[in-house]
Amino acid sequence: MAGRKEKIQPFRECGIAIAMMVGIIIGCVCTVLLPNDFFKSGSLKIASASCESSERVKMFKAEFAIMSEKNAELSKQVREQTEKVRLAEQKAEIKAGPFGTVTGLQTNPTVVPDESVNPTLAKLLEKVAVNKEIIVVLANNNVKPMLEVQIASVKRVGIQNYLVVPLEDSIESFCKSNEVAYYKRDQDNAINVVGKSRSSSAVSGLKFRVLREFLQLGYGVLLADADLVFLQNPFGHLYRDSDVESMSDGHDNNTAYGFNDVFDDPSMTRSRTVYTTRIWVFNSGFFYLRPTLPSIELLDRVTDTLSKSGGWDQAVFNEHLFYPSHPGYTGLHASKRVMDIYEFMNSRVLFKTVRKNEELKKLKPVIVHMNYHSDKLERMLAAVEFYVNGKQDALDRFSDGS
Repeated sequence: MAGRKEKIQPFRECGIAIAMMVGIIIGCVCTVLLPNDFFKSGSLKIASASCESSERVKMFKAEFAIMSEKNAELSKQVREQTEKVRLAEQKAEIKAGPFGTVTGLQTNPTVVPDESVNPTLAKLLEKVAVNKEIIVVLANNNVKPMLEVQIASVKRVGIQNYLVVPLEDSIESFCKSNEVAYYKRDQDNAINVVGKSRSSSAVSGLKFRVLREFLQLGYGVLLADADLVFLQNPFGHLYRDSDVESMSDGHDNNTAYGFNDVFDDPSMTRSRTVYTTRIWVFNSGFFYLRPTLPSIELLDRVTDTLSKSGGWDQAVFNEHLFYPSHPGYTGLHASKRVMDIYEFMNSRVLFKTVRKNEELKKLKPVIVHMNYHSDKLERMLAAVEFYVNGKQDALDRFSDGS
């Protein structure tokens, strides 16, 4: 049997080789005798394959679009669940460490961004914001000359994430012509009426309504009034460790950062002196809000108080920030930071202190805010002359007060 297999194997291999040769010869003959039909058949197969390929590409694109939507939704769910975990961890039991090592939580977690609140604004902020932060300025015709000076300072410094919220059509046109990013709000009669009014305090109160959506979308907001000049990019000078970071109306370390004030009541004889704690108010014309629940609650509280009781927005802003819980009232649990008064300078500091001190005059602030004076535009222009153009006597002609 073994010998028989050895004899059959060569014949089998030879047969295969012969069959292959016959196939090749037949193919060559067909190619020579019927060239057109041969290549036509081939091209039809290629065309058919091309059509199938095109259909498959369309199918893959459709599937990819569906998968992308699902992926975006899953990513959103992951973010939401991550935030819930963070909040749960904060509520977990924490043991106190050794003496001198314990610090309380100051930086609250940010909210989960909700683009459904305002899809239009969300798309705009994606283009304009830098590192999820934005400067926002509300403006109507009353402040247009000051807005021009401010925008010039923004461009000079190179600030990219700057956004104007026009309260009148003329401001929108101004922004277009000057290539300044702006946000056109949906029509709201209540806001439109106030926005066109001559009352600066009423217009100022609108900011607390407008800013809410920015925070809900997950953006840190630096609110700026129009009566200030930018000399440096402010985002390089923020701490971001608190819900609210605001410039002060104080004019020195005591008034800006807090001091003990002794109240004297002689009728109490030996116990006539009472120690009180005082701090000058945060300025509601320049403050930074992290996108946290306490920040949003602050905006809601101020908006509610102004709508029901009226009042000056800066006073209401500070009442809600600083008043503690007491019978009949639950205070706001928001963390706070005061900005450096020589970096974020109010006009009282500039005209009563800095311009009269040769050492302080050498400092270059981040902003100068003309909040204390009525001749705002003239003083803004003078600040530019002094700090930008180096004109040393540019501030001399102004009085301390207004």
